[in-house]
Amino acid sequence: MEDTIKQILFSLGADVCGIANIDRFISTPEGFLPTDVFEKCKAVIVFGKALPKGLTHVSSRLVYGYYNYFSCSEVDRIALQAANKIEHLFNARAVPMPCDAPYEFWDKETLTGKGLISMKHAAVLAGLGELGKNSLLINAQFGNLLTIGAVLVDIDLKSDELCQGICIANCTKCIDSCPVHAIENRCVNQALCRTNTYSKTQRGFDTVECNECRVVCPMRYGI
Repeated sequence: MEDTIKQILFSLGADVCGIANIDRFISTPEGFLPTDVFEKCKAVIVFGKALPKGLTHVSSRLVYGYYNYFSCSEVDRIALQAANKIEHLFNARAVPMPCDAPYEFWDKETLTGKGLISMKHAAVLAGLGELGKNSLLINAQFGNLLTIGAVLVDIDLKSDELCQGICIANCTKCIDSCPVHAIENRCVNQALCRTNTYSKTQRGFDTVECNECRVVCPMRYGI
């Protein structure tokens, strides 16, 4: 069953796919559990769609920013279609999750937003990689270029093995390169990062002004 579900995700365009049984989420803070969204959730199917490596070589202002945002719509499409296929094939219930927005938690003082579930932490629990010091997911094959999505299901599925050893132990390039010193203890100060990173052109188009911590990572393309 696990292999069949993964093949569904791959057929829809996912580049990677892993599974985390609900028992893996025992340390997740209350309010951000998959069961807080879908009470009958027994497993989380996590997948990723990779950005092209070339986007790390262009000005981040427009081209990188546009496709970074666009990838979220593509991932949400995959999640929706996968949920429908899983329900049909297994007579189950499946809930596609928005990979980025909308979300409910917002601290206006610290500009801190949190998704309905943490996609990157779910990806770690599903064996898709580990978090780098810049808090981005690092995957062995696609580095830190994955946009992550998830589908919650009421099927009791087996978890994939966890990953370790991708982030280089003594490397501090992402920390050292941050122009506003927002990275500390594998966490990002969102107030510093957001105000430095996101902007708009005079015409009103969204821009991403900084992606330094992503592009300087030696593991940005994987192992």
